[in-house]
Amino acid sequence: MTHRSVEVPVIARVEGEGALHLKVKDDQIVDLRLEIYEPPRFFEAFLAGRHFSEVPDIVPRICGICPVAYQMSAVHGLERLFRTQVPEGTRELRRLLYCGEWIESHILHVFLLAAPDFLGYDNAIELAKDEPALVKMALDIKRLGNELMAAIGGREIHPVSPRVGGFSKAPRRKDLAAFLPRLEWALGQMPGIADVVAGLPMPPFDRPAEMVSMVHSDEYPMNEGDLASTGGRAFDAVTFEQVSREVHVEHSNALHSVMADTGTPYFVGPLARINLNADRLPPVARECAARAGLSVPEPDPFFSMAARVAETAVAIEEAIRIIGAYEPPEPQMADVVPQAGRAVWVTEAPRGILYHRYDVNEDGTIREAKIVPPTAQNLRHMEEDLRRFVPGVLDRPDEELTRLCEMVVRNYDPCISCATHFLRLDIERS
Repeated sequence: MTHRSVEVPVIARVEGEGALHLKVKDDQIVDLRLEIYEPPRFFEAFLAGRHFSEVPDIVPRICGICPVAYQMSAVHGLERLFRTQVPEGTRELRRLLYCGEWIESHILHVFLLAAPDFLGYDNAIELAKDEPALVKMALDIKRLGNELMAAIGGREIHPVSPRVGGFSKAPRRKDLAAFLPRLEWALGQMPGIADVVAGLPMPPFDRPAEMVSMVHSDEYPMNEGDLASTGGRAFDAVTFEQVSREVHVEHSNALHSVMADTGTPYFVGPLARINLNADRLPPVARECAARAGLSVPEPDPFFSMAARVAETAVAIEEAIRIIGAYEPPEPQMADVVPQAGRAVWVTEAPRGILYHRYDVNEDGTIREAKIVPPTAQNLRHMEEDLRRFVPGVLDRPDEELTRLCEMVVRNYDPCISCATHFLRLDIERS
């Protein structure tokens, strides 16, 4: 009996810290653990005892890549509990802020985190040496998303203007109109980006999956809507904890989410959204999906890259539409009167559905908070994907096997601090 072991240092191109342990005997997986060893961050405990007005400033610190998602899930839920009627125009301005986040996050993943995997580069810097124009274009589009977030939120990382009741300061019409030429330019680049993604060498990986996302009758969902799954489930934020259950696993500091009735994993994110909302894609996004080879139903997780390209087009098209009709909310914030009860909401972070629940006292202080990020919902599914994928590539050298396993995990665009610097791969063969 012989043993082989490979140690790969923790690498960048995912957010947070984690590792994969893989043990093989006679070409059979006998142990596979996706280990999340980053220490717990206790944000839910930090929120206990805080006034509701502090929540929009605290929760975006959970993630520097998708802070808007954390703010939006919080403010929407608290406003529903308090029966707050926000000023006209607030809803669209929040959707526009979300568009900026989708643009910067999706482009970051496609070009700087994932594309080097498929093209055989160690990192985006090496890719930029061979494809400088492509990477520059990607960075310009990403910068556009960041600057749009800053114009609305006061700054691009951890925005400060979103409040329960509206915005502390809304942008002027002329400040947003200045983005239109750049947005039109970016939208014109998207079909070509879809062509680039279509040409990437993707390992085939067709596997069954129950996908979950928000759905909306009138628009592609971002921060409003009900929930549905490709398995036929229909629920909402109020019943989320009845449908999804968190479980602790010994090898991870992050909880795993499963379906409460079956104990099976589910899959959230851009591919889930497109599978459940393809009929809501606007024209350029629909073209991008087709050019990238994405049609529904599509369970292959490697098509998540194509889904991100299509959703970037969604966000750009929506931004153009919203800015074209924009009038600043007046007033900028509604009066908010707290009341005791439970606030719940779900929005669509770039990586998938983000659930918030707050139990609130009569004076507006938070008694208890629960936050379920998309990466935690995907962790069990990542492990299952690896169990299905690895047997087909065990004949590869350890270095290539490591790269392929990283591709499977990185394809989810995991956010391990919210749940990764992935990956340290430890392989034992006997």
